[in-house]
Amino acid sequence: MVIFNFREYGENLGTRPLGKRVRESLQPLIEQNECVVLDFTGVNVVSNSFADECIAKLLLVMSLAELKSRTTFRGLNPIASESVLTALRRRHLTMA
Repeated sequence: MVIFNFREYGENLGTRPLGKRVRESLQPLIEQNECVVLDFTGVNVVSNSFADECIAKLLLVMSLAELKSRTTFRGLNPIASESVLTALRRRHLTMA
């Protein structure tokens, strides 16, 4: 199991460019490991743009089932959790 600490990128994760940079670090870890913990402990804000760019765009290279089986979330506050879930739903629907 590998832990990916989002707090290393800041307490407030809000832009697409940052989301892309984080995704480019995260994607190889997910592809190379059976389980990656996406740890948001200490992160206060996750914008919809960041969530889409960083998390939901992973659906361009893997299925939702694969993403779910290879990752688990930890430390998401309720508002950040909603941003991530909304981004995943929207991206998944546009690909269906």
